Amino acid sequence: MSNSAEHTAAHLVDRHPVISGTELVATLVPPRQFDGASFESYRPDENYPSQSEARDTLQAFAQPEAPISRGGGFLGFGRKKVATEPKPGAITKPGVYLDGGFGVGKTHLLAATWHATPGRKYFGTFIEYTALVGALGYAGALGVLQGARLICIDEFELDDPGDTMLMTRLIGDLTATGSRIVATSNTPPNALGEGRFAASDFMREIQAMADRFVTIRIDGVDYRQRDLAGDAVTLSDDAYRFTLADVVSSGERMTDDSFGDLVKHLATVHPSSYIGMLNGVRVIGLRDVFELTDQSAALRFVAFIDRVYDAQIPIRATGLTLTSIFGGGMLDGGYRKKYLRCMSRLNALTQSELTA
Repeated sequence: MSNSAEHTAAHLVDRHPVISGTELVATLVPPRQFDGASFESYRPDENYPSQSEARDTLQAFAQPEAPISRGGGFLGFGRKKVATEPKPGAITKPGVYLDGGFGVGKTHLLAATWHATPGRKYFGTFIEYTALVGALGYAGALGVLQGARLICIDEFELDDPGDTMLMTRLIGDLTATGSRIVATSNTPPNALGEGRFAASDFMREIQAMADRFVTIRIDGVDYRQRDLAGDAVTLSDDAYRFTLADVVSSGERMTDDSFGDLVKHLATVHPSSYIGMLNGVRVIGLRDVFELTDQSAALRFVAFIDRVYDAQIPIRATGLTLTSIFGGGMLDGGYRKKYLRCMSRLNALTQSELTA
């Protein structure tokens, strides 16, 4: 490989993006991989009837209620109001909560609901909404979101009790003014926070949020792993160098960073701005991957991989397999489901075909 090929490779550690509140609002749409997501394109597993039941329920939830007349008069003259009447079996609560393991199609259904719902609407991850509050202040974020017909919250997280209470308050204020909410997570509302925080005030906030949602359980197996081998793919040093040379020489943008340098760099960028690190990147290269034992570093890497997966950027790596990096008993702790979801995504990304 020539030195010129090495020199033209980009480095994620050289990027220090800062996403403004206005830019954050513009990103509150489904990831591009779900641009065409619909209820029709969702393929429920026939072995798990809950998948088709969830699709049908959300499809009904996305439809506007049929107006009916109140009052009337002869031949309808003198009618003063038009009200709506719930359809039989319709969800009357303002929110739907999709509970299920990773890879069962929750985000697809969330995006399909967003696409099928008319009017102003927003779609974002939990961290994107909390970042919006951080950028605009609570009143500013509420002012932007208020009046929207639908708010979609993907991967409702509970890493911080303060953030969870903030989101509970936001959900309450939004539903009070007519907005509807659809959220996803790997844990049902009445179990949020179990094994992590014991404060009675925190649990009371969680219950208040749970009361606003109808919970739909989606069973199934991780679709990302159906046709994949067990572990993430790792390359030899020579194979990695040849891949880097091939991608760069084709005119595409492949980044080249040591795993340790990237992990350190992520601590200097707010997670809401991780998406800005990926502009123009077609392939991510990580050298000398090793086991992570610091939980804060591991959680930042998970947040970064969430953005990489949303952008569907393949990863090529050397060293330890990326599905083996969560050490120090992390997989036995309160963030187990989050790490397992990340491992599933890393497995898929390291096996994704290069388009260059």
